[in-house]
Amino acid sequence: MRKNLLPLIVILGPTASGKTSLAVKLCQKFNGEIVSADSRQIYKEMNIGTNKEHDLLIKQHMIDIAEPYEIISMAKYKTKALKCIKQIQSKNKLPFLVGGTGLYISAIVNNLQIPKAKPNPVLRKRLNEKSLEDLQKIIKTLDPETAEVIEIKNKRRLIRALEVKLSTGKSFQAQQKKGKAFFNTLQIGIKIEKQKLYKRIDKRVNNMIDQGLAHEVELLLKKYSPNLPSMSGIGYKEIREYLNRKITLAQAINLIKTHTRQYARRQIQWFKRDHGIKWIKNYNQAEKLVKNFLK
Repeated sequence: MRKNLLPLIVILGPTASGKTSLAVKLCQKFNGEIVSADSRQIYKEMNIGTNKEHDLLIKQHMIDIAEPYEIISMAKYKTKALKCIKQIQSKNKLPFLVGGTGLYISAIVNNLQIPKAKPNPVLRKRLNEKSLEDLQKIIKTLDPETAEVIEIKNKRRLIRALEVKLSTGKSFQAQQKKGKAFFNTLQIGIKIEKQKLYKRIDKRVNNMIDQGLAHEVELLLKKYSPNLPSMSGIGYKEIREYLNRKITLAQAINLIKTHTRQYARRQIQWFKRDHGIKWIKNYNQAEKLVKNFLK
């Protein structure tokens, strides 16, 4: 325990596990505010597909902070999120870091040091011309340590990891060293039975379709390139295929559900590596943990 540092509560878990609703209840109980750790909710105009909740009773930070054409690196996220957390603490409130993007959470909790390698436009262009599958094969060969933990379907992150590896000769993951802790942190993870999670995912996807996900994607495509990293997220790419008449709406919906389940499994695997997480199944367990932590 780092009692000399100000407290930070982290609520994490796979997508659709109920992180936000749990965090809202805890914020109401302990006078808190939410700092989002979601790599997709940072984008403006992308609301339905990222399952944003703008009408929460609790103040939220780190959503709608970037245009869809912007690139938000881990370093940029870390800087902005730290500023929000410190602002909340300055008001004598309790910050809750809430989300499922493991890299963002680790950047704050572990004060991850960003690998230093100057951008190499020529190398980046060459890598960008390769398919996602080719990049996955390359990183598994050149940097297996990073391949085990990176978002393997995120082309931009794969390119950056390979850029660092090829420029420095060192593993991207190995260079992400933990720095001196910023906060006294309690990490609470939501443990949920697999079939229950899958049902929640299916229900969420159905709701997104009913709320007008196809129309949201249509509007975005009128303003932005389909090749933007923000447009490659689950939900957006499948609906784009539907709008381009490559697949039916039913096929798009099934693909979104399948890809979301796969993403949830990757999130669970990521969080399993962190033995500092306290896993809970309900609100009462979470409340007890926070109470004891703040004593």
